[in-house]
Amino acid sequence: MIAVAGGKGGSGKTTTTLGLARALSRRGAPVVAADADWDLPNLARLAAETGADSATVGPGSGAVGGDARTVLDAARGGDPVRPDRAEPTVLAAPEAPQSVDANATFDALDGATPDPAPVLLDCPAGASPDVAAPLRAADRALIATPLRRAALRDAAKTAAIAERLDCPPLGAVVIGETDVPDEVASLLGCPVLGAIPDGGAAPLTDPSVRSAYDDLARRLAGTAAGTGWRIA
Repeated sequence: MIAVAGGKGGSGKTTTTLGLARALSRRGAPVVAADADWDLPNLARLAAETGADSATVGPGSGAVGGDARTVLDAARGGDPVRPDRAEPTVLAAPEAPQSVDANATFDALDGATPDPAPVLLDCPAGASPDVAAPLRAADRALIATPLRRAALRDAAKTAAIAERLDCPPLGAVVIGETDVPDEVASLLGCPVLGAIPDGGAAPLTDPSVRSAYDDLARRLAGTAAGTGWRIA
C-alpha cells in the first residue's frame, strides 16, 4: 500500500490519489483507492463528481454511485475486493469513523486486496494523530505538496514522520507547477517523481493534468513499490 500524504489541507492529496489511481488504471492496473482521511472524507465524492469510476460512494458523501462500499466494509472481508482494469475501485470512509479502530482496519484492508493491485491511501493532513494509522499500514509514502515555503516545510515534517513509522517516502509530487527546483528533493529527502500543472477549478478534467498523472504513474511503476504490479 502507498500512503499519499502531505502537509496541511489543500495540498493536493485527494486529487493526487484519484488522478494517480486513474492513470494507473489507464495502464491496465487493477487499482484500489481508499479514503484514509475520516474526519474530512472527500475521495468518493470527488470520484463521483469527476468521472464514471466503479466508485464506492459512502454514506453521507452527497454523491450517487456504486454500492456504498467503505474501507471498513472491505476490511471485514465478507466480499473480497476485486478491482478491475477499467477504472479504479474507490472505497469511502466509514459512516461512523469514531467507532472504528483505524489501525486494525487498514491492516485488514492490506490483506483484503489482491497482491498485484496498487492500493493508494488518501491520508489526513499534516502531522495529525490520525495520519499515523495509514502510515503504519502502508509500505511506502508518496508526498504531495505545493511549491510554497510553508507547504514544503509541512511536507518535510510529514516525510520525517512517515520515515519514523517505517513508511519511507518513495518520492514526491509537486502540485500546481511544471518545473521543480532541485532543492525540493533535498528538502524532502526523496526524489521528485512528478510535477502536476495547475488545472484550475476542475484539475482532473484538464488534459495537461491527466498527462502529468500518466507520467507520474509511469515513474512510480519503475520504483520498488511498483514491483509485481500488472501494468502495461
